[in-house]
Amino acid sequence: MRRPTAAVGSAAFFLVGPGIMTGLIPWLLTGWQVREPLPYWAPLRVIGVILLVAGLIVLIQAFVRFVMEGFGTPVPVAAPERLVVGGVYRYVRNPMYVAILAATVGQALLLGQLGLLLYAAAFWLIAAAFVRSHEEPALTRRFGADYEAYRRAVPA
Repeated sequence: MRRPTAAVGSAAFFLVGPGIMTGLIPWLLTGWQVREPLPYWAPLRVIGVILLVAGLIVLIQAFVRFVMEGFGTPVPVAAPERLVVGGVYRYVRNPMYVAILAATVGQALLLGQLGLLLYAAAFWLIAAAFVRSHEEPALTRRFGADYEAYRRAVPA
């Protein structure tokens, strides 16, 4: 796939996938209303901002890496031609899921909406099950020994 095509596909998927998971669903659950669940919550709000911003930065970097290194998108129907192992993928095999989790936990702390922590936990369980049951076998079929070596070298 050509990079411009991959960039457009990745941008569209970014709005649909992570946009819904980190934007629409938290908004539907909370209305992005700020609460004060406990006294002296301000330090946790700061941590929330850090997690939210860090999650969004990692998420954007991971999407860019799919385009630049993989010549594809995170969408299975337009999967990358090459195994993506650079950038944040050197440190964790699933940086998009980790970033979505961080951004969601960040919103929970920033807004004082502890219910979002339950959503984050549910997301994490579903994502982990999906990775184990679908993504890892599909990547093994697609990239074979290269993916197996990457899997041994980089934590999930």
